[in-house]
Amino acid sequence: MQDIALAIIGGTGLYALADLQDVETHQPVTRYGALSGPVRIGTFAGRRVAFLARHGEGHSVPPHRINYRANLAALQALGARRVLALNTVGGIGDAFGPRVLACPDQLIDYTWGRISTLCEEEGTDVLHVDFGEPYTATLRVDILDAARKAGVALVDGGCYGATQGPRLETRAEITRMRRDGCDLVGMTGMPEAALARELGLDYACLAIVGNWAAGCGDDAAITIAEVIANVDVATGGLSPLLEALLAG
Repeated sequence: MQDIALAIIGGTGLYALADLQDVETHQPVTRYGALSGPVRIGTFAGRRVAFLARHGEGHSVPPHRINYRANLAALQALGARRVLALNTVGGIGDAFGPRVLACPDQLIDYTWGRISTLCEEEGTDVLHVDFGEPYTATLRVDILDAARKAGVALVDGGCYGATQGPRLETRAEITRMRRDGCDLVGMTGMPEAALARELGLDYACLAIVGNWAAGCGDDAAITIAEVIANVDVATGGLSPLLEALLAG
């Protein structure tokens, strides 16, 4: 087991970590099965960092088929204690337009049929974890401080609504989510956050807005090319933010 300062899980459009040096590749098989893909562990800003592409490095795993338990268990087994989830999302709230970075503090789970707990198998301990604050407060504070030090604009707070996917949402669904208080919509925020809590990992989300959700903003048709282009621009400040985060 290695001393890993930070584990990063990349979402849509984020399949590798730039500037990761001296990379080692690990692909363990966990008690929960296989991961989405290899874990790349290397040096970033003088610290040991792990990176895992949530959808696989070729974006071959849809949101509802991701083995969230295996991904997180593997990162933990490799020595990670802090996990930064990078999630490409749609914007609902007015402050969450395309190319915005946000660090949400709440979420609502609209997914179904996913294995969402470590307590799935018969004979495992039943865990009733406190999930009132779904993201680790101390890690969120560190991320926000790092953004300020790096001069990276980052929205503090917001509610992430996790939908089933892989299809995008209807306008009526987004209208409901807005009424429910959601500011962002994505497909992978849950059960990842809850499983991290069950595993005792510090976990926070850096949401990258790739498009307006249906019926929001300019309400133009959403294309994957547009999403990826916006993610590329929005993540231009990711490296300095991570450097500041790792520097403490």
